[in-house]
Amino acid sequence: MSLVGFTAVATVTLLLCVMTGPDRDDLDEFYTGYGSLSPMRNGLAIAGDYISAASVLGTGGVIALFGHDGVVLALSTALSLMLLMFLLAEPLRNAGRFTMGDALARRMPGRAARITACAVTIAALLPLMLVQLAGTGQLLAFVLGFSGAALQTGCIIGLGVLMIGYAAIGGMKGTALIQILKIVMLLGSGLVVAALILHRFDWNPGALFDAAADRSGAGPAFLNSGLQFAGGPHPDADMISSQLTVVLGGACLPHVTMRMYTASSARQVRRSMSWAVSGVALFVLVVTVIGFGAAALVGRSVIAGIDPQGNTAYLLGSQAAFGARVSTAETFLFTTVTTAVFLTLLASVGGMILACANSLAHDVFATRVQEMSPRREMTLARVSALAVGVPAMVLATLVQHRSLQPLVTLSFCLGASAIAPALVYGLFWRRYTRAGLLCTLIGGSLAVLLLMPGTNLVSGSPVSAFPEADFNWFPFTTTGLVSIPLGFACGWLGTMLSGRRKAQEQRRHYEAVEGWILAGAVRRGD
Repeated sequence: MSLVGFTAVATVTLLLCVMTGPDRDDLDEFYTGYGSLSPMRNGLAIAGDYISAASVLGTGGVIALFGHDGVVLALSTALSLMLLMFLLAEPLRNAGRFTMGDALARRMPGRAARITACAVTIAALLPLMLVQLAGTGQLLAFVLGFSGAALQTGCIIGLGVLMIGYAAIGGMKGTALIQILKIVMLLGSGLVVAALILHRFDWNPGALFDAAADRSGAGPAFLNSGLQFAGGPHPDADMISSQLTVVLGGACLPHVTMRMYTASSARQVRRSMSWAVSGVALFVLVVTVIGFGAAALVGRSVIAGIDPQGNTAYLLGSQAAFGARVSTAETFLFTTVTTAVFLTLLASVGGMILACANSLAHDVFATRVQEMSPRREMTLARVSALAVGVPAMVLATLVQHRSLQPLVTLSFCLGASAIAPALVYGLFWRRYTRAGLLCTLIGGSLAVLLLMPGTNLVSGSPVSAFPEADFNWFPFTTTGLVSIPLGFACGWLGTMLSGRRKAQEQRRHYEAVEGWILAGAVRRGD
């Protein structure tokens, strides 16, 4: 039944892309869908882009394995979207048109800023794409019961082709409809499973938490802070670093920020973000109940035995909610849950490929030609989807049998250390110069890339990517506590070294567009 559900979803979603994709050579239609989505639909699409398969499977696993620390992680994801809503959403929509490069080049025109923004966009999203694609093979193997490496690789390649089709054919509007379908299925099926789990414990959350702690093997520590990072040299600082990375990084990843440009006005952005935050908050409640339910009904040791990262906890918790004797209706519901997770994998990668392809076509290739025709730029965007998707498929087949947690962390660290400082400075600091922008993006990225190989996610741990090696020298699991301040410091230093004349010139240029960026007086390209 799961195979039938997967096939039906893949067919329907591809058909939706074909039916709703741009039927003429209009860049606004391909890149933003003309801003034709209502606030509710746009908000659900934002929530769909924000809740990736890594969020569903990874967060559910952390909750099932580490209890309290997993709940804090889930709340951090909701806080991250609220940060985007209150601080960056409206200025991003006002300053940009199609890509993050547009928003940054509003003040600092030139190819260097756009090309660097494109490079950081791809660097931040490619690791997440690998995680989703590799996770597809693992999900199908778990649900359908096969273990052959060749079959998993075939699933990755086949679904990668499908996701490239989503991005190239559907454009922004087509992928938005898939995100809406995904979030409705994910939340709808999750709410039913969460209700079944609570019903097993007489609707008493306290009884659920106590049962999870009893079967966790950690006792009361399961419900207290610090279990996830207890083995590190500085557990408290490590937890702060992790939460800071999630809060700043999740809000600024390019496949999420690109949804700001689909709103037709500042008011629409606010209303869309309200729907998005509500959807993510509901997801946090659902994944918390299912994660604790998995720990209580399945047991922490069983979950860790199947997958040390706990990525199957969401599905195991859903399966356990039905009990030993499963009716036809419950079988159908579990199929809906697995199909929703499968659709989450499809939609997440489709949105990420679209963000990378848009940036590559619009920020790199289109800027080389003074006046590029819309037909040619749209063709370039579709070819770029292929250019991004094919290497992602190949790399995913190479990393599928290793721990993928370092790749997830790498994406969030790049978002927090390079993209977040660039957006904050670029949208709000009057003296910020082109040199400061380049220093922020390059310096923040280099800090992450240099520090990340030294974490225990890469080596020195039985659950690391290279458990047979040990070159772990960095004392934290994530780089955020060091790389985020370095990203901001690089931007400040680059601006200061630009000289007073450049700073004053940039200040005057910012004042000329300040009304557009902060108040939406005029939108670029209108």
